[in-house]
Amino acid sequence: MRLIIVGCGRVGSTLATRLVAEGHDVDVVDRVARARRLLAENFGGRFHTGNGYSRTTLDSAGIEHADAFVAVTSRDDSNIVCARTAKETYRVPMVFARVYDPRRADLYRELGIPTIAGVSWTVDRIHRMLLHRHLEPELTFGNGETLLVRSTLPHYLTGRPVTDFDVDGEIRVVEVTRAGHSLLPVHGTPAEPHDVVTFAVAAKALGRLRAFLDKELGT
Repeated sequence: MRLIIVGCGRVGSTLATRLVAEGHDVDVVDRVARARRLLAENFGGRFHTGNGYSRTTLDSAGIEHADAFVAVTSRDDSNIVCARTAKETYRVPMVFARVYDPRRADLYRELGIPTIAGVSWTVDRIHRMLLHRHLEPELTFGNGETLLVRSTLPHYLTGRPVTDFDVDGEIRVVEVTRAGHSLLPVHGTPAEPHDVVTFAVAAKALGRLRAFLDKELGT
């Protein structure tokens, strides 16, 4: 993915470092040049000094080709302006913004901009929203280490015991919704067409679960 992150504070720099390490193409924008110090000297992305809603700065960061845009500055006003510019002017497919004042969250939602709010939780939340969109958590526990996610099982898995999908310490099937009714699976409960399965999954194993489901879907 090609991403632009506006705001090189703790959240922006941590998210940028993680995404670059995973092989994504990342541009970071901050109006303060010294914010670059929060990124490692060998940071594999690019840093731009300027406002995140400046066309000159955004063009320099390659927004015309961006797959996602994340506004995580220290000010709600700045985040909303940056996010709206990316969404409405440049039509970036995925736009996210951090919000500090929960009363403003409704405004963001009305504009169709998902919001995220703590540093480690925010980084993990954005990361999941960017890379695991079809496994959006229903519920999180602790500081986000464990998640509940729901997914319709691909038809290739029909007939297999749902407990076969368990991975000790990482993934556990905890519920199955079948024909509008919920059931708790036991050993040997077979998957049926159109089952929606609830997984308890370690955040670090979300990619593994997605890869398993994608593989079974043939994607």
